[in-house]
Amino acid sequence: METFIGKSEIDQAAAVVRGKTRQSPIAGIILGSGLGGLADSVESPDIISYQEIPNWPISSVVGHKGRLVIGTLEGKCVLVMQGRTHYYEGYSMDRITFPIRVMQRLGIRNLIVTNAAGAINPGFQPGDVMMITDQINLIGMAGLNPLRGPNLDEFGERFPDMSKPYDAEFANKTRQVASQAGIELKEGVYICLSGPSFESPADLRFLRLIGADAVGMSTVPEVIIARHGGMRVLGFSGISNKANLDGSTVTTHEEVLQAGEMIVPKLSALIRGVLKDLD
Repeated sequence: METFIGKSEIDQAAAVVRGKTRQSPIAGIILGSGLGGLADSVESPDIISYQEIPNWPISSVVGHKGRLVIGTLEGKCVLVMQGRTHYYEGYSMDRITFPIRVMQRLGIRNLIVTNAAGAINPGFQPGDVMMITDQINLIGMAGLNPLRGPNLDEFGERFPDMSKPYDAEFANKTRQVASQAGIELKEGVYICLSGPSFESPADLRFLRLIGADAVGMSTVPEVIIARHGGMRVLGFSGISNKANLDGSTVTTHEEVLQAGEMIVPKLSALIRGVLKDLD
């Protein structure tokens, strides 16, 4: 019989986090591959290794430090996930989205998700930042939906609406911040595949045909759980490589991490700008 995460496991993890900090974060931030540098600017941080939190999934991927950083950024208390886990690492969908449930139990109502993504849109270049305006849950359409199993009624309804996965107010604020900072902000649709293999040129042409601008191996399950629990969501993809629609280039994880060095300053400015006005 397949087992699913229950309220008791979530509450156990939330209690341990509460016991290791006196701070009360109002926003959660998930930092993807090569994007963990923003966590280093959090002031007065309480740092908690994922290994200290019961039931928390542990990442095995280079570029994911695997710790919570709770502290102040732009005068707002935040909980930063320095790294995440992925379905391809062998975890179930409800396990990789477990941290979102813990955030919800901690009373966090705002979520900023980031990822390193491959370009599908030919107009995107490595180092670009794309604000996610919508998503395609291709991995979920194939049956891997993180809400599969018994519904946790304490968090949300059985059939949550996903017509607006990303918050319009957050998006408008981000556009203002980008304009004021002189950052060229791309916008587009993010699609999630299971990985860990990168996409073939035929894969990418298909994904482009169905409306995707960037592709990765995370984020969409997290956003579904966030919206199920009533959180407001802002999402960013750091573009790590050009669209390989004709098979002329080779994509590597090292390339993804290197692109993060160009992306982090832009991403930091955008996130800081949004946090400044967050209630």
